[in-house]
Amino acid sequence: MLPDVQLLKPEIPIGLSRVGATGIKKLVEVQREGKRPIILISAFDVFVDLPAHLKGVNLSRNFEVIDEVIEALTAKPIENIEDLVVEIAKHLLARHEYATKAEARMNSELIMRKRTPRTGQRTQEVVKIFGEATLSRDGNKIVMVGVEVTGITACPCAQELVKASSAERLAKMGFDEETIQKILDAIPVATHNQRGRATLKVQVTDSFKVPISKLIEVAKSSMSYETYEILKREDELAVVEAAHRNTRFVEDGVRYMAMELLKAFPDAPGDILAFLRQENEESIHQHNVVAERFATFEELRNEIGSSDASRSNSN
Repeated sequence: MLPDVQLLKPEIPIGLSRVGATGIKKLVEVQREGKRPIILISAFDVFVDLPAHLKGVNLSRNFEVIDEVIEALTAKPIENIEDLVVEIAKHLLARHEYATKAEARMNSELIMRKRTPRTGQRTQEVVKIFGEATLSRDGNKIVMVGVEVTGITACPCAQELVKASSAERLAKMGFDEETIQKILDAIPVATHNQRGRATLKVQVTDSFKVPISKLIEVAKSSMSYETYEILKREDELAVVEAAHRNTRFVEDGVRYMAMELLKAFPDAPGDILAFLRQENEESIHQHNVVAERFATFEELRNEIGSSDASRSNSN
């Protein structure tokens, strides 16, 4: 028989937190009540932990088994992506008896139809959706579902600088302060823009589920405005004006997302976890800016509630 090298002792006996495979691509069909199913081109990442006394996991021998498991579980339509990643993680633990923990991730691109804001032009939008499951032999289970959306953000700092400079010029031209304020209120003031990417992940349990459509709406709330693949002139004007009247720092994006998340799921248990992230691709800098928050619903409620109370007291 050929030697099974993976079962040998490693030269350096250190346990590894994760060993696995990434980028396993499969078609996934998701059922929708009263509508046609959605077909997703999905990429799966799968991992198990490895004890210190083993040289390697049995991926070389069992990769076909892993592929067969994913193939079998995606052969029929599914109702929730979280159920799929949980089942994959369960099968990983069953196949790798030495592992104490297994992880499965699914990343997909969802094509959504939408209409432009003024002319109603039909267009499409790509939204990333994903599910993640981590299972341990001791019974611990964490399952998350999430989305990533893109949009436009307009910088409030640069806009205030332009406003101040414009006010000085108008004053030198003889306009009084009241008229200057009316002019600045009437005209969307220039600032620099970014393409923003908002990521939102929420924990799900057997008794608490979150629709992907709601997560998409919440994630979009972080932006100054939505973006579109196709825009007529009237649509372009509407997008630019709306974005410049709704300026956002990257930090604002995460905070608005948190507020809308609590509104969208008012009955969510307090111990449910949420991860919120906003990344803006800067237009006048060579770097991107990022803001993140990882918290339970209870923590977010307490912070936003105390903030609301302090605002009321100050009024």
